[in-house]
Amino acid sequence: MNNFAAAEIQSQPEIWQQVIAMHPSVASVLPQKGERVAFVGCGTSWFMSMASASLLESSGFGEADGFTANEFPYGRKYDRVIAITRSGTTTEVIEFLRRFKGAPTVVITGVIDSPAAQLADHVINFDFADEKSVLQTRYATSVLALMRTHLGEDLGPAIADARKMLKLELNPELVKIEQISFLGTGWTVALAQEAALKTRESSQFWAEAYPAMDYRHGPISIAQKGRAVWMLGSWPEGLEREVRSSGALVIGYEADPLAQLVLVHRYALAITASRGLDPDNPRGLSRSIVLN
Repeated sequence: MNNFAAAEIQSQPEIWQQVIAMHPSVASVLPQKGERVAFVGCGTSWFMSMASASLLESSGFGEADGFTANEFPYGRKYDRVIAITRSGTTTEVIEFLRRFKGAPTVVITGVIDSPAAQLADHVINFDFADEKSVLQTRYATSVLALMRTHLGEDLGPAIADARKMLKLELNPELVKIEQISFLGTGWTVALAQEAALKTRESSQFWAEAYPAMDYRHGPISIAQKGRAVWMLGSWPEGLEREVRSSGALVIGYEADPLAQLVLVHRYALAITASRGLDPDNPRGLSRSIVLN
């Protein structure tokens, strides 16, 4: 498949290694143990904010929240705020940075001279993870690779899993499926949201996302033959059996959830190609959302 997105998806294991190597140089501006931290972003960057906050808090590092930039609760107090913006030009993020006062702001961006970078107290330069495609893939996963490294995780197994996901033969049945529901628990709830967004925006495909246990409370009613349910992480007890009984295709891998997102990226491109669409230029989207 000849597009920017395909090459950028393939590059993710190597990009994550670059993230690990750069971590010591930016560790001092990332959350410090015991701090109360907020992450903000829009679209994919919002889901990376949610995942980062969940990872931070569940590790016992400190309290953390993740918000879409235009819904930030300005009445709350934080010790540090991290804005995630690939282009550094997203209107809501820039407005947030102009308005927010009271704590150091850190921008993680792929464009070092962007408006968002100029408004922040500290900037983490992710130009090596920037993308030409409208679709965000490696930039987003690299943000999570940075946060997981900062929390002391060894990303070696995740990188090895991602390489396996890049070589795995795609299931033709899944490419032709009518609908996919992505499920997650903890920080992978946000990954499920991102997986659904990526398949929707790349090919106008019907994809949904839910916390795994909440899927039982209504959404499971759409599970049936010709549709799929993909669990990013371990299945909660009994849920996989319930999904199988519906006739839906059950998807799950013994692989790091971030590596599984790389596989989701590949399926999103395959579905896009099957519909004759251009993944680098999704309908109604642009690389940066600038509002008039």
